Amino acid sequence: MKDAALLADLATDLPQAIRLQRLMDHLRVRFDCGAVALLQLEEDHLRPVAVVGLVPEALGRRFAISQHPRLAAILARREVTSFDHDSTLPDPYDGLLDSLVGAPLPVHDCMGVSLQVEGQPWGALTLDALRGTFGAQARAALADCKVLVEAAVRISRLEREVHALRMAPHTRGVDDERAPRGGDGEMDIVGQSAPLSRLLHELQVVAGSDLPVLLLGETGVGKELFARLLHRQSKRRAKPLVHVNCAALPESLAESELFGHVRGAFSGAVADRPGRFEAAEGGTLFLDEVGELPLAVQAKLLRTLQNGEIQRLGADRPRRVDVRVIAATNRNLREQVRDGAFRADLYHRLSVYPVPIPPLRERGDDVLLLAGRFLELNRARLGLRSLRLSAGAQEALRRYPWPGNIRELEHVISRAALKALSRGVHRNDIVTLEAALLDLDADAAPRMPGPPPKRRTAQPP
Repeated sequence: MKDAALLADLATDLPQAIRLQRLMDHLRVRFDCGAVALLQLEEDHLRPVAVVGLVPEALGRRFAISQHPRLAAILARREVTSFDHDSTLPDPYDGLLDSLVGAPLPVHDCMGVSLQVEGQPWGALTLDALRGTFGAQARAALADCKVLVEAAVRISRLEREVHALRMAPHTRGVDDERAPRGGDGEMDIVGQSAPLSRLLHELQVVAGSDLPVLLLGETGVGKELFARLLHRQSKRRAKPLVHVNCAALPESLAESELFGHVRGAFSGAVADRPGRFEAAEGGTLFLDEVGELPLAVQAKLLRTLQNGEIQRLGADRPRRVDVRVIAATNRNLREQVRDGAFRADLYHRLSVYPVPIPPLRERGDDVLLLAGRFLELNRARLGLRSLRLSAGAQEALRRYPWPGNIRELEHVISRAALKALSRGVHRNDIVTLEAALLDLDADAAPRMPGPPPKRRTAQPP
């Protein structure tokens, strides 16, 4: 029985990433095809969670459904959808097959099927046949395999729910898969390295509490994204998340912005105005670059953390607030305390649970997955058929130390794509970014060698 191996893996106690990856490997052999991809539906896009036959950066991409008519057609039907070799619809994987190294896809057949879990749309499974065709027999076999893949996804979900229950009460109220994710224009957290996996597990544990969290990390590591993740995974996720950039608050207005003011409190205060704490009532207040707060405001912030009270500027009485505080800084607050620029008592209140965020140079091949995310964003923005990295460009990304971290990577990819376009590439070409276009001096500050690249690895669904 051809599906015996698939059934055996379903019955085996495997980590979910390995189970899904082995399913993709089995399907590639079963259908003798060039590439197989399992994609999870997240709002208006599809996220690859397990692939075989595609370049490593494909796992970091997000395929907007509105921009990929083949994927939209697959999602629109419950039956198997096939695209013959003469289909004129663009292929989302053009230029991304690892066996073709950026060359246009040859004329070939494709097919795919939408997946449902517990009666709800979950995503899609796609297959590309670089040799031969998908006939009626192959389409019928895929319809049978669909049930097995849906079962694997369902088992992975059940295992995750059991794990969450075992961790209770630390994660009470947490349901990451059903929590809202970043929508159009909002970055999500991309990567599968060991440092990132440890960090995500730690955040899941602390999310269920109301402890203040202090996110520590270099500029550009994505502290705001991790703050948003903490809020999404917390029991406060239905309430507001209010972001305050402390570095952008003028010293004269910082107190009013955070705690509000009453009419007549100062010149120009023509009406009562609530502050950011009141705006975040029941939810989370994210104090970004908290080390920039003036000392006078630090004292009032300490009082709020101690007794849950704020006092509007000019008001006679305090009022209670129910707000969880997440703070972030790229500064060494211990040094600021020593130098008298930051209150020691406030530092100890904010750092009840400090969370260091690893820099990009310590995250191994996550740099390629993140590059894939930015490549797909720029492909869509510039109206390109396909945008990918050459092997030399991938190696340059691995070697570079990334002093500006993920923000720098985003700018490097965007700049290289614009350079390629300005040098005369046609929007209907397979645009391959070479190392020279990235403009990286990889020898300026060599990084520590990371783990060997993983060519085919699943991400948790």
